[in-house]
Amino acid sequence: MRKLIFAILSMVMGCVGMMMLYSCNKGETYAEMKKKERNAIEAFIKDNELVGPINVISESTFYAQDSLTDYTKNEFVLFQEDGVYMQIVRKGEGQSVVEMAKAFTDSTLYTSVLCRFYEWDIEHADTTCTNVGRTSSMVDKLQLTYAHRGRSYSASFTQGYMLQRYGSVVPKGWLKPLDYIRLSRNSGRIAKVRLIVPHSSGTSNASSYVLPFFYEITFQQGR
Repeated sequence: MRKLIFAILSMVMGCVGMMMLYSCNKGETYAEMKKKERNAIEAFIKDNELVGPINVISESTFYAQDSLTDYTKNEFVLFQEDGVYMQIVRKGEGQSVVEMAKAFTDSTLYTSVLCRFYEWDIEHADTTCTNVGRTSSMVDKLQLTYAHRGRSYSASFTQGYMLQRYGSVVPKGWLKPLDYIRLSRNSGRIAKVRLIVPHSSGTSNASSYVLPFFYEITFQQGR
């Protein structure tokens, strides 16, 4: 009987959630929301109050520059595969994830990564989540697994504000820089990137409401 009541309550709550989501997007198709997202990203690239007008470069230019973006020119590389834009402010010192994985006999790396971040809702021009300025004990921490043979990443948040707000799943956009930066335990030499992440590579909230987000993130190897 208890199981039946629980099942009914679960169905009711699920329906309420769907109704709330529908009411927010009522009269707006997925195609229309994607168009609004594209327009918001384009407007952000032209000018914004966070980093100013952005100079978008192609992947070929990015690779020709030794997988670097010119910070002084405010360059962001656009990855056509997933629509993520990335600026490498600091590449960091230490080893890349690929180099670290080679030290393991099975070519699979398991490590923790500490992140300081700032999240900005591009469409609504508002800060939505950050741990910048918080105590060091609340730095966001993710557990990273990298399979060298398949060149595949998986990660989950184990501590911090992203875990509290969005759950343990790490957005795909957050993993994008790991192919190009180096991880160090030295806090003065850690990597720093800026990202424009479309909903398809974002958090569950971004995916549900088709929202693009801007991130500024530092990556430090954990212990």
